[in-house]
Amino acid sequence: MIYRFRAILNSQEEVYRDIEIQDTASFEDFHNALTQAFGFDGQEVASFYESNEQWEQKEEIALFDMSDGGEPIRTMAETILSDVISKEHRNLVYIYDFLSMWTFIIELADIVAQEPGCTYPNLMFAQGEIPDEPIDPEFVGESTDGDLEDMYGDHNFEGDSYGSGDDYEHLDFDETWN
Repeated sequence: MIYRFRAILNSQEEVYRDIEIQDTASFEDFHNALTQAFGFDGQEVASFYESNEQWEQKEEIALFDMSDGGEPIRTMAETILSDVISKEHRNLVYIYDFLSMWTFIIELADIVAQEPGCTYPNLMFAQGEIPDEPIDPEFVGESTDGDLEDMYGDHNFEGDSYGSGDDYEHLDFDETWN
């Protein structure tokens, strides 16, 4: 079977690639296809992460096992796409170059039969150019858009030692210190 993926770069512009690859290919083969499709030299460390529908990073599939004798991690060369990807588990996060943090979300778009005479991996479509530098990655965690009650529960800040926010007498600095 052939997996059709869309790999989308986390960027201000719309930059993505549609790639076909055999389900029996390794994640290292997929990594090589991605680096070529996006024009990277392929010399940097990279990892795939299994992901859910909210694009949260789960278990890592690394280019190299750098676990220092601890619990070994899965490597790209030893992990086959069909062992991880299915119609139910279709999302990946891919990070290329851990210094620059080029971050991609990858989604399985379709599973099709292999076409006779077609060579895989196959770059089906390319949209946009890679910017000179990646955008700063945003912290992914709990939202801080809400008020203090959303962040800290129903804690009553008015009656604690911090006062209402206007009482600086207990602090050891001059409030006009600027």
